[in-house]
Amino acid sequence: MSDLAFRYERRGAVRWIYIERPQARNAMSARMWSTLHAAIDDVARDPACRALVVTGVADAFVSGADIGDFARFADPAADGVAYEATVEAALRALEALDAVTLAAISGACTGGGAVLAAACVLRVATADARFGVPIARTVGNMTSAANVARLTALVGPALVAELIFTAKLIDANRAHDAGFVGEIVPDRATLLERAQALAESIAANAPSTVRAAKETLRRLRASGGAPVDDRDVLARAYGSDDFREGVAAFVGKRAARWTGR
Repeated sequence: MSDLAFRYERRGAVRWIYIERPQARNAMSARMWSTLHAAIDDVARDPACRALVVTGVADAFVSGADIGDFARFADPAADGVAYEATVEAALRALEALDAVTLAAISGACTGGGAVLAAACVLRVATADARFGVPIARTVGNMTSAANVARLTALVGPALVAELIFTAKLIDANRAHDAGFVGEIVPDRATLLERAQALAESIAANAPSTVRAAKETLRRLRASGGAPVDDRDVLARAYGSDDFREGVAAFVGKRAARWTGR
């Protein structure tokens, strides 16, 4: 199945979204962000999906925004705010998924690519990946405060400031050292294999725990690290069929059969 610059696959309990616009290094238009949002909503309705991998094709994850969109703005101030709202809606939908999200990154992961990767829970990258927010060198716009917060939660305010102010890119090793990337692999073929293997290992675990951990991390990031009310998250996990099955399996010394309920 495919549509506007995207291709979708299902591999067992893992779903894949490929961003396929190689002629523009997978630059994202506003329409593409809306299409991505719809694809994420489709994943949210799929109870069999335990993990989602997002990746780009060719030599980029996502190289940024489609500048052609910006050139067509009739009212740049209002249209720019509306564009950022479209991006934010897709990223919030991604963060709200019960399924764990993984960004498989090769090549350019810049601007909109960096914030898309930051909205995923886990990130794996090839050794040739490059990261940054070079908007001060390209078109002179600004990403949203929510996106600055996403990046800051991963690498800290000093590096985010450096990336935006200098407009420079960092390599995979520095991104790994900063905490943006969890793992570096040598090439794209290995990246796709490793992303599937990692997603499958997550999908084999208790969905109740994975779901609760993902939501807890989301709330903590949104709160800036301040204490959050997690009673509903705990109640959902402890009240799940998975919890009852896990206890019974542990006591009975057998493998648990997770259902996600």
